[in-house]
Amino acid sequence: MAHHTRIKVRGYHLDLFGHVNNARYLEFLEEARWNCFEDSGTLAQFLQSGLGLAVVNINIDYARPATMGEMLLIETAVKSIGNRSAVIHQRVLLDGTDTLVAQADVTFVVFDTRAGKAVVLEGPLKDALELIQAQSA
Repeated sequence: MAHHTRIKVRGYHLDLFGHVNNARYLEFLEEARWNCFEDSGTLAQFLQSGLGLAVVNINIDYARPATMGEMLLIETAVKSIGNRSAVIHQRVLLDGTDTLVAQADVTFVVFDTRAGKAVVLEGPLKDALELIQAQSA
């Protein structure tokens, strides 16, 4: 089962048209990814490893506007794991329904924060991603 994060749409999320601004979805999706890593119990270990995750591509499909007061459910799952990158698939739904608001594929690479370059995705980080992927299946 995918990891779930709930976010209530607030007034400051809205644009002049009264719905969630497209840029806010990036923040919602990032919040959900952090929650997923945190709830998996691997965040602290990952942060101490000297490795970072750098988003290199995000593809978002918007299906319907979200408006003030709506509760959104963000499903986060590891879609694929490669040699140096992985893809996380996220769906934004109206909480309690099957109504799709948006969905995204987020591709990231692993980089060594000390060396400042991309590295092979292996060891405890790969294990953590595989665990999250298995929990999402």
